[in-house]
Amino acid sequence: MDSLDPKLVTVFGGSGFVGTQIVQQLARNGHRVRVAVRRPDLAGHLRTLGTVGQIVPIQANLRNAASIQRAVAGVEIVINLVGIAANRGAQTFDAVHVDGAAEIARASKAAGVTQLVHMSALGVDKAADVSRYAASKLAGEAAVLAAFPEAIILRPSLLFGPGDGFFNLMGTLARLLPVMPVIGGNTLFQPAYVGDVAQAFVLAAEGKLKPGKIYELGGPQVESHRQLLERVLREAMRKRPLLPVPSGLAKLMAGVLGILPVPPLVTADQVELLGVDNVVSEAAIKDKRTLAGMGIVPTAMDTILPGYMWRFRKHGQFDKTAPVAAVENDTV
Repeated sequence: MDSLDPKLVTVFGGSGFVGTQIVQQLARNGHRVRVAVRRPDLAGHLRTLGTVGQIVPIQANLRNAASIQRAVAGVEIVINLVGIAANRGAQTFDAVHVDGAAEIARASKAAGVTQLVHMSALGVDKAADVSRYAASKLAGEAAVLAAFPEAIILRPSLLFGPGDGFFNLMGTLARLLPVMPVIGGNTLFQPAYVGDVAQAFVLAAEGKLKPGKIYELGGPQVESHRQLLERVLREAMRKRPLLPVPSGLAKLMAGVLGILPVPPLVTADQVELLGVDNVVSEAAIKDKRTLAGMGIVPTAMDTILPGYMWRFRKHGQFDKTAPVAAVENDTV
């Protein structure tokens, strides 16, 4: 399958950070795309990523089986990107990551879909014992493969790129706070560029990866949480002390902030995740279930971050002074 053999594709959650990149690449390859989201009226910007009528937002909710069935009717490829970072009302980990994912897999199988690609997260197998998020993601993988054994599971690490959730948030904190709190400073991460991850999803959708396999997607650099924050401060040209915060205190603070009517910066569950390394396994490297194994050369953070992290400098893009180093503070 290639751009000369276009297909009809449904992308659940296709209006988000990763989804926008995937939809654009699918359209570039000539496919017609249905973007299944809860609020299609807020996804109109995706239409401009393709030719007239090539990309169409439609309404679907993972807690409504009938809407899922309508979304996959007549399509050949389905991609599920839907995920949540915290429980909110009826949008729970189990409802979205397990039940919703299973319903998409069942509906896809019943509709005769040929390719199903499911987005999970790197390290969920290691963190499932301590994190409800990770446990639900792992259970979702099993549910998808049970209903659709040929499905391909992709587990990306922490993502970077314009509009990402981590580096932009940390840059904002570096600009606003007098210190940078560090939770799980020694935990290792392997950030991946969103464009590389989108390319991996398109390869899977077009049948160029092995069916029924779990792929682990990480970038070329492995850094600790502390090193990533130091990188943020260098890019933002901010000098801030790094203040280690014990996980127990962080969970207590997250619990207190969790009762407020606004999403907290970090949840107790995320604090647990910050204690578990998030890197590609040796088994995945050996089996070539990685970006490099797909033939994708992973993009380094140094190549991409300067292109958007300048906005957190004191004078923005006009600030050309030498980057400053973070200041380590070992007191709590």
